[in-house]
Amino acid sequence: MVRLIADPEEMRRTVHEARQAGKTVGFVPTMGYFHRGHLSLMERARAENDLVVVSIFVNPTQFGPSEDFQEYPRDLERDLAMAEEVGVDLVFHPRVEDMYPQPYRTYVVVEGITETLCGAFRPGHFRGVATVVTKLFHIVPAHRAYFGAKDAQQALVIRKMVEDLNFDIEVVICPTVREKDGLAMSSRNVYLQGEERRAATALYASLCAARELLEKGERRSSVILEEMRRVLEREPLVRPEYVEIVDCIDLKPLERVEGEVLIALAARVGKARLIDNLMLRVDEGGIFLLP
Repeated sequence: MVRLIADPEEMRRTVHEARQAGKTVGFVPTMGYFHRGHLSLMERARAENDLVVVSIFVNPTQFGPSEDFQEYPRDLERDLAMAEEVGVDLVFHPRVEDMYPQPYRTYVVVEGITETLCGAFRPGHFRGVATVVTKLFHIVPAHRAYFGAKDAQQALVIRKMVEDLNFDIEVVICPTVREKDGLAMSSRNVYLQGEERRAATALYASLCAARELLEKGERRSSVILEEMRRVLEREPLVRPEYVEIVDCIDLKPLERVEGEVLIALAARVGKARLIDNLMLRVDEGGIFLLP
């Protein structure tokens, strides 16, 4: 039976006791409304750890004033049932006032890599992400934390934060889980209405077009990006925000696709803001999907 904990001190104490008993702890931070992608992270944590903790917290500090904080889908009972099915031990579901006691004045900022891609369109978003994940890592002092590659920029920001601030935790990035037609699984997919759901597959189609060009030997980013945009333009319901090819360290644009690269895009489809990407290693030996 999965155990639900709301109090941060009780959560911290419970995990400390497990560690003192010699147990390894895996942690999956989420905003809830689980889908198969979330469950894959929990299953990976279950396979690699003695104790699995999942947090469910819709973090207000990572939403902008005009974003969907109030509308973000929530269903705690459904989430608890799904977590139990995959063997989660503890679910941490704190109150906003316990995570951000007023007056709240302390934030964590990761510079540089938060100012491009999604960061350019969502000012303050990654400050909120870095802050809440820092707090969660203190409340749930796990050995490993699991994040999905769909949110690649977020995962890379957290990995850099852990490195820079000497957190004693391993950040594990797990592969994106997709629907049969290629759409990356996301809690925000529930916003897609009618033809919007079909149109949303254009994001993955554009990534597939990029990979096909790479497999044919094309390495010029300008050529690959032009083809990706052409694929998106065929679908009038898709309104692209950005289409970029960057390196996986500094998230700087690349003229040539070489080394470890992130091909990323974001688009609006109806009221949904969707993101997707491919993380690849491109070298003389070929093209390899990461992680």
